[in-house]
Amino acid sequence: MKYDTCTQRTVFDTPILSGAFRMVSRLALRWAGWTIEGHAPALNKYVLIAAPHTSNWDFPLAMAIAFELKIKLFWVGKASLFKGPFGFFMKWCGGLPVERGKKIGQVSQLAAEFGRHQQMVIAIAPEGTRKAVSGWKSGFYHIAREADVPLVLGFLDFRRKVGGLHTVFPLTGDYSSDLAGIQSFYRNICGKRAG
Repeated sequence: MKYDTCTQRTVFDTPILSGAFRMVSRLALRWAGWTIEGHAPALNKYVLIAAPHTSNWDFPLAMAIAFELKIKLFWVGKASLFKGPFGFFMKWCGGLPVERGKKIGQVSQLAAEFGRHQQMVIAIAPEGTRKAVSGWKSGFYHIAREADVPLVLGFLDFRRKVGGLHTVFPLTGDYSSDLAGIQSFYRNICGKRAG
């Protein structure tokens, strides 16, 4: 699937509306009792792990946190979300469609997007779905490695009602070792639905 993120205007850079959404996000998070931990790293480009992903509530919360942290966020979602009348809306919200189960060079295509931008953040849910899974998909890791951009750990902890960004995780190139280190952070983070 081809992307045109260089010209893709999103809700994060739409004049007037972006400021209004930032204010609404701040009020909604406070009203719902959520707090934000961490801050946007001083990096122009990175892959953001969005985990755990267990509920439809993850999306509005993540968007609100992105507004609060002033991050122009792109995110990866299944292609079916972009069909029909809501397709434009999902792209306007920063969505990048992917065809699940098809080996069509998605890692390389998404990695190449970083080369087309001076600033870019792509959020990826490594579970690849809201359903319980036995393991994470490795695309997030390979995109960061191929694009030579950092990997940042983002989270939503429904038990504590806290979301945000934890740290930049240094990749060594040893996937198994790095994955174990990444997942150790998420061990005590609770999604809305237990897996």
